[in-house]
Amino acid sequence: MSKLLPPPEPATQPTSHSTSRRSFLRYTGASMAVGGLLLAGCDDDNENDNRIDVGSGDNGVLNYAYALEQLETAFYAAVKGGAYYAGASAAEKQIFDDLSLHEQAHTNFLKAALSTNAIKQLEADFSTINFADKTSVLTAARSFEDLGVAAYNGAGRFITSAVYLVAAGKIVSVEARHAALIRDLISYNKFVDNDVVNLFIPTDPSVPGGPGNEGTGLERSKRPAEVLNTANQFLKEGSKLSANSLV
Repeated sequence: MSKLLPPPEPATQPTSHSTSRRSFLRYTGASMAVGGLLLAGCDDDNENDNRIDVGSGDNGVLNYAYALEQLETAFYAAVKGGAYYAGASAAEKQIFDDLSLHEQAHTNFLKAALSTNAIKQLEADFSTINFADKTSVLTAARSFEDLGVAAYNGAGRFITSAVYLVAAGKIVSVEARHAALIRDLISYNKFVDNDVVNLFIPTDPSVPGGPGNEGTGLERSKRPAEVLNTANQFLKEGSKLSANSLV
């Protein structure tokens, strides 16, 4: 296994290096025609042959995070590139500008930490998102941010380096702030809900922790396979992912 390089401090602004990427992963079955993949009897193994596996160990976790950050970065670039959705206020535009900078900084940080172990630049497919419509954009943003938080929390168990574990904790903290902000834009005072946090809901306010208060107050996490099942819906063929070693 390639030796991990110590990560630099996360940047507060995106760096201006080239966006070109070299892929160090082998694609198997890449020449298989798409029509052949859709034939009756085609199994999941053949479908997965065309996927980019993020790898194993700390490199695998970093590539997993790097892939998700690429997706978020591409999404916010598309939001801005479409001149924002109809009726976007100056405050909303500023929020998306800030989120875009954060995600680009995360992407740059992870790419630098991975160095030559990084997977290639992924190609997003946002054809199901209407970037001119506020509801469509905010719903997609909530999905991406919630997915990122659940992904980092679910993958932390695979990190062996204390340095990378601390870095992941710092990144997921920012992602959680993003998620809360987007949720509040969708519906005021709904910055957190039971679908993302195992909420503590008291049945008797005078008895904290009493009977019926089973909620832990902890964020709900997701394993890589579940996360990538969602993320792959927004990636083009040739950029879809697997995490066969992170189970």
